[in-house]
Amino acid sequence: MKKPRRSSNWYGMMDKDGFIRRSWMKNQGFPDQAFDGRPIIGICNTWSELTPCNSGLRDLAEGVKRGVWEAGGFPVEFPVMSLGETQMKPTAMLFRNLLAMDVEESIRAYGIDGVVLLGGCDKTTPGQLMGAASVDLPSIVVSSGPMLNGKWKGRDLGSGTDVRKFATAVKAGEMTLQDFMATESGMSRSKGVCMTMGTASTMASLVEAMGMALPTNAALPAVDARRMALAHMTGKRIVEMVEEDLKPSDILTKEAFENAILTNAAVGGSTNAVVHLLALAGRVGVDLSLKDIEIGGEIPLLVNCMPSGKYLMEDFCYAGGVPAVLNELKDKLRPAKTVLGGDISAYHDGAEVYNRDVIRPIDDPIKPAAGLRVLRGNLAPNGAIVKPSAASDHLLEHTGPAYVFETIEDLKANIDRPDLPVTKDSILVLKGCGPKGYPGMPEVGDMPIPAVLVKQGMRDMVRVSDARMSGTAFGTVILHVAPEANAGGPLALVQTGDIIRVSASTGVLELQVDEAELEKRRAAWTPPEPHYTRGYAKLYVDTVLQADKGADLDFLVGKDTRPVTRESH
Repeated sequence: MKKPRRSSNWYGMMDKDGFIRRSWMKNQGFPDQAFDGRPIIGICNTWSELTPCNSGLRDLAEGVKRGVWEAGGFPVEFPVMSLGETQMKPTAMLFRNLLAMDVEESIRAYGIDGVVLLGGCDKTTPGQLMGAASVDLPSIVVSSGPMLNGKWKGRDLGSGTDVRKFATAVKAGEMTLQDFMATESGMSRSKGVCMTMGTASTMASLVEAMGMALPTNAALPAVDARRMALAHMTGKRIVEMVEEDLKPSDILTKEAFENAILTNAAVGGSTNAVVHLLALAGRVGVDLSLKDIEIGGEIPLLVNCMPSGKYLMEDFCYAGGVPAVLNELKDKLRPAKTVLGGDISAYHDGAEVYNRDVIRPIDDPIKPAAGLRVLRGNLAPNGAIVKPSAASDHLLEHTGPAYVFETIEDLKANIDRPDLPVTKDSILVLKGCGPKGYPGMPEVGDMPIPAVLVKQGMRDMVRVSDARMSGTAFGTVILHVAPEANAGGPLALVQTGDIIRVSASTGVLELQVDEAELEKRRAAWTPPEPHYTRGYAKLYVDTVLQADKGADLDFLVGKDTRPVTRESH
């Protein structure tokens, strides 16, 4: 017997409530047959002019609608909060969980049978997936797609990565301010997300590797006609998924998360993937921890894309994209179901590599054992993260004196002081930038190299914080220290001059100060005053989990799939 449609409880009722819902929908010109019991598909759109990454989603929504109509469904588009990574203050990450709430409650409250998630910018993809997973209706992702390669004076430019390099070159006197500003117009030449392997393209790659989007979703450029065709095919497929009752809980298994971790290592993906995967796992009830993230540690770097390599997402697409990478990893991938209903192997069977300088074979990688590493010790009892593929090899084993910045304001005011007492062996430490502290855990962990060292030719040094860093960033940067300073973690106790030892090979982050001294400092420590005392930000600070738990809100972990039974009239 066929399972009754969820939407029939909204539009199939021959009473006052059914009348009201159908009648008001008809003011948009929908005919009677739209309410004949066919699947109603929500198109959850994060389009916004304040989210340039997602500015092409209006067009893609039309492609999805064509596919839904073709398959016999009824598409209805609805907006949710859009998180402009480059535009929001204090950080878009503060609002990821708010977007997840928006998505969850919109899906739950409206009479839809399945949902297509249109996102792309760093926090929109995980936020939408978290919200959809907590309702567990059939769901599928269409990403914005990356921008075309940046161009300036005959060379390719990578968003985020080259901005950082050029800003340092200006500080060093190696690039004029006029040239720096001239690159601005050539950096972002089309709609779409960062064309480097930043967090947006990382999450699109992982969504594909987890089977929550159709093959080739990650790398097709935003303005490529094939992305519109993909949107069309996604619209067709979601109707079939509703008929099959294929839900996120069927796809987002432990094995799917492990495939995402392996893929993240192979593509040189963002450290931000860690907090997003942990949060998503919490929504679907998968037991995922930093220990599981370590399975990617021995996976070699196969994709030669910025910031870990030299190419960009457009080149990655033409070289074969995620299917080609999955084919290289096929002996390591776990069997896992996808939105196509079959195993993930269908995503890579027959996939070819068309440029071996962009996607390397697994036995001839760009870097061996380049996946994210988890560090632990008395400075990070609950863990910290480092990205070896974007770090300097000689700094991954390092011991040196700390130079501490107590706040982001302290750092900005003093980092370029000509008398800053730092050397090449110093370890920069930044506090107050964790989930509670900033609040929202911003992308400031890749602290600038002090001007005094830049002028000596230095371009990297060890940096430690409870913050995140952009997926487009690079350097020997230790992030997500948990517990954070503002939650009373050991990071709060570090003082300038303390010796810190880092060992990526053994997974150690150690403050070499005796316990008696640390106890003395702990007794004298008082938590800083919160920056926000009202609204969503207060709710966030009061309930946010630490980075090692995905920085979700404690009351949002898990899901609620109960039907809504009470009427509004």
